[in-house]
Amino acid sequence: MKMSGNAVVAGIIGWPISHSRSPLIHGHWIEKHKIDGTYVPLAVHPDAAADAIRSLPKLGIAGINVTVPHKLTAFDVVDERDAASQAIGAINTIVVSPEGSLLGSNTDAPGFFAHLRATVPEWDPQAGPVVVLGAGGSARAAIHSLLEAGVKEIRLVNRTKSKAEIIASNFGDKIKVISWSERASSLAESNLLVNTTSLGMKGAHPLEIHLDDLPKEAVVYDIVYVPLETNLLAAAKHRGNKVVDGLGMLLHQAVPGFHAWFGTKPAVDSELRQLILDDLK
Repeated sequence: MKMSGNAVVAGIIGWPISHSRSPLIHGHWIEKHKIDGTYVPLAVHPDAAADAIRSLPKLGIAGINVTVPHKLTAFDVVDERDAASQAIGAINTIVVSPEGSLLGSNTDAPGFFAHLRATVPEWDPQAGPVVVLGAGGSARAAIHSLLEAGVKEIRLVNRTKSKAEIIASNFGDKIKVISWSERASSLAESNLLVNTTSLGMKGAHPLEIHLDDLPKEAVVYDIVYVPLETNLLAAAKHRGNKVVDGLGMLLHQAVPGFHAWFGTKPAVDSELRQLILDDLK
């Protein structure tokens, strides 16, 4: 689509940036909704990230997504932060206000929960404890969204226990830190199991966990999307648990930024999902 002189420009910064599917996602929505705008990938060296972010208003850019390794830099640079980014300690979306202020948010949390709700709409946050594997940024995003939804207890399991304890100190007494060696037994009476680690990802070490103690009514959510069906999801599906793959989180987290920059709230549908699946092959 040909752009006018008033076209809206948004993008994503990272280092490197070639791996990002965000240009494909946003480009699809721009074309579908016939928007006068563009979304561009920007490879920004870490040494230049802060200056690049501060320059957005002068460059006339409506906003950006932020990917590794710039999420913490963005957190320090923006003028305002939403509740999710404050809780998670990182920013992945920036909106430039009409006055030129930088408004930072973290859309991983709503993206995580939107995909869970879309896939298993009947899931009840208060039906039992949730087990979260991992203690990185994705774990923080999942925990924030789950607590916001009303989950009463989260059992946090990580290979390095001290990292889980830091998260527990930040989020409060609803977080119960469990040793990695007790990960299988922590599943007893749980309502949801979430893997936020890279274990099980293509090229990474496998996730080794026995599901014998996991109730058949529990949902299993793996944020890994390469492969789309991880060994964890395959094992859970085989025993009758409902499963949620990681691709939807990637797609849903993109919605708030697009809405803010381009003024249209896009849908995460089968057409977009297939577009990304084809690109992952």
